[in-house]
Amino acid sequence: MNEADKEKNEKIKKMSKSFNILSNDSTDGHGGFGVGTLNLNNITPVFVDVKAGEAFVDMGALHARSVVEKGIKFLKDKEEVPNGRPYWLVWVTVEPVNGGPAYVGVTGCEMTVDRDIRRGYKSLPEHVNNMDKSLKRKIIVSHMDDTSKAILKRFLMDFDAGMWERADAQLKEDLSTT
Repeated sequence: MNEADKEKNEKIKKMSKSFNILSNDSTDGHGGFGVGTLNLNNITPVFVDVKAGEAFVDMGALHARSVVEKGIKFLKDKEEVPNGRPYWLVWVTVEPVNGGPAYVGVTGCEMTVDRDIRRGYKSLPEHVNNMDKSLKRKIIVSHMDDTSKAILKRFLMDFDAGMWERADAQLKEDLSTT
């Protein structure tokens, strides 16, 4: 066994004492522990609060524990939450492109929350699938309403103009409003 393999074995022994899907690269080729886990270091959940006209980051959404989601029982039928406040949970993936970081994957998921009755609507499969698609550099925001698109566009531009400039043309086109 060479020195590199010994180091990897020691690293694996240390890792096996805890479970953390948010660190290290699980695809470094060793084929052992950790292969197939998600690396969520480059993804950020951004909430668009349509009514308030603002967007904000809440990392708790990675595990469905955001401020918006806490204390809410989510239902599968949107009609069961007729007075829900509209939100979009947007998964934003950032990776280096052309000399700097850029928005490479952006996918939006609709949700509504009615705090008075502690109920909300969201499609969990849609949230999971869109998170995966964002990690795979997909842009899926064209289905959002114009108000929400404008809020998200302004947030992304204000957060980092350089990342916006390096972003794919499809994102800019899909977030343009008529």
